[in-house]
Amino acid sequence: MRSTSTPEHDTRGGWQTLRSLLPYLMEFKVRVVLAMSLLIMAKLANVSVPLILKKIIDALNPSHAVLMVPVSLIAAYGLLRLMSTLFGELRDAVFAKVTQRAIRRVALQVFEHLHSLSLRFHLDRQTGGVSRDIDRGTRGIGFLLNFMLFNILPTLLEIALVAGILLKKYSPWFAGITFVTLIFYIGFTLFVTEWRMVMRRTMNDLDSRANSRAIDSLINYETVKYFGNERYEANRYDHSMEHWETAAVRNQISMAFLNGGQSVIIAIGITALMWLAADEVVKGTMTVGDLVLVNVFMLQLYMPLHFLGFVYREIRHALADMEKMFCLLKEDREVADAPAAPALQPDQACVQFDHVSFGYNADRQILFDVDFTIPAGATVAVVGSSGAGKSTLSRLLFRFYDVQGGCLRINGQDIRGVTQSSLRAAIGIVPQDTVLFNDTIYYNIAYGRPHASYGEVVAAAQAAHIHAFIESLPQGYDTQVGERGLKLSGGEKQRVAIARAILKNPAILIFDEATSALDSKSEKAIQAELRSIAKNRTTLIIAHRLSTVVDADLILVMDKGRIVERGTHGELLMRGGVYEQMWDLQKRVEQELPVF
Repeated sequence: MRSTSTPEHDTRGGWQTLRSLLPYLMEFKVRVVLAMSLLIMAKLANVSVPLILKKIIDALNPSHAVLMVPVSLIAAYGLLRLMSTLFGELRDAVFAKVTQRAIRRVALQVFEHLHSLSLRFHLDRQTGGVSRDIDRGTRGIGFLLNFMLFNILPTLLEIALVAGILLKKYSPWFAGITFVTLIFYIGFTLFVTEWRMVMRRTMNDLDSRANSRAIDSLINYETVKYFGNERYEANRYDHSMEHWETAAVRNQISMAFLNGGQSVIIAIGITALMWLAADEVVKGTMTVGDLVLVNVFMLQLYMPLHFLGFVYREIRHALADMEKMFCLLKEDREVADAPAAPALQPDQACVQFDHVSFGYNADRQILFDVDFTIPAGATVAVVGSSGAGKSTLSRLLFRFYDVQGGCLRINGQDIRGVTQSSLRAAIGIVPQDTVLFNDTIYYNIAYGRPHASYGEVVAAAQAAHIHAFIESLPQGYDTQVGERGLKLSGGEKQRVAIARAILKNPAILIFDEATSALDSKSEKAIQAELRSIAKNRTTLIIAHRLSTVVDADLILVMDKGRIVERGTHGELLMRGGVYEQMWDLQKRVEQELPVF
């Protein structure tokens, strides 16, 4: 997989990602300042340890004829060791709330933004890939905040302090060797890490693709079984993982090269410093304590510096992971509320499709000059063959998409000028394909109005003729329905959807093939109930089975995105057009159906 990213683009994107985190840090200014203060005190204590150790060694040197153990120096040594660790732990404890709150805030922001995106985005997305991007991105935030603030900055501070001490106390060569080693180390790390970032992004893309295929296959478990395609799905998944494996191996080899090069640079630097220090001791210009001081400084400095290479690599990886997550926040809302948009006033809702034209893609128009009105409290049915554009009407009414020609009004208000939340609150739908949450039956019915009482939920279930079935289950309303409601039959799921719509108690109702999954007996029972709940409500019925719409106030016949006929059931039959042909065809089919 070819990557089009460049080092300049990566750096710019990294800084943009870092800037996007600043508002979350500023929420806890006091904690951030306190954590940074503890960080500085921990490093000052850590740098002071070798200085005390030098004094202890020099005090114990036999040439000084010491008569007693330097107790105060040893106590100071132990205290400084404790402070360097204790301040670090306190810093982590103080900063923990900042990190976790930032993760929570960003995750919530991404979650809310995904729900605000248009239906087009969600039809195109791959759930597994998006899920993995969010997971890696939130983990990357925690890593970035903790390691950048508490590993890179402290290490750079310690380097500056050590270099200053070496420059002041000893020959400039000590500080010079230290700086040269650091320059080579940092330059090598930056160069190789930037090179490795392409491999990391490739791994992420391949990982997301493999995860998407796996989740898509598991979600469609029944379809896989129907066609016996378990091996086919396994091969598809393994093919994706094969590409990921190749990228992962390259990534690991490049990491070994980076670690090896860093070790070589550090080993040369430490060897040069120890050679110089040993020579100074031999000449008598430095004591054994000075030699130990330089050695401990180097160990204290280069051990975290070696870790700094790992931290920098992981921070770059975290930035790459977070970049994909923040890209989700940059997805444009195809459908957005107008500035200062008012709430819809549904009242006795009158719905008007005013010469509406629409297409999902520019090269494929679905609706052509669709013009009709549903008076307040009236019922209008739309019938036609598959692909005629019937369900598109409900999607436009919910404003999942905006019309491209004409206008759609409720009570004279253009729905593009009101808030989406108020618009959708006024509409209830029983869809043809009912998908339930992997939770209880009670939860799925109550989803129509989450704060409804238990009695109201039961009343809605009774109205949908599903209460008796629920009560017959061992766990009743607490029965889990499974992923997408797969533990329930199609008819049971549809009745749950009807109960949910009843509980919502909207001003506008949409029945999109609402009884298509029911048997004839259940359909007749629920049809009577649907007519009852549709009274005094503006109702749009989208149907294929014409027997379900004979009582509608107006029936629209659609063909290839156009309204070709309109009238009542009786008027359309008398006209002898498309509707009459559809009616005769369905009657013949019903008569020819075998009885089992």
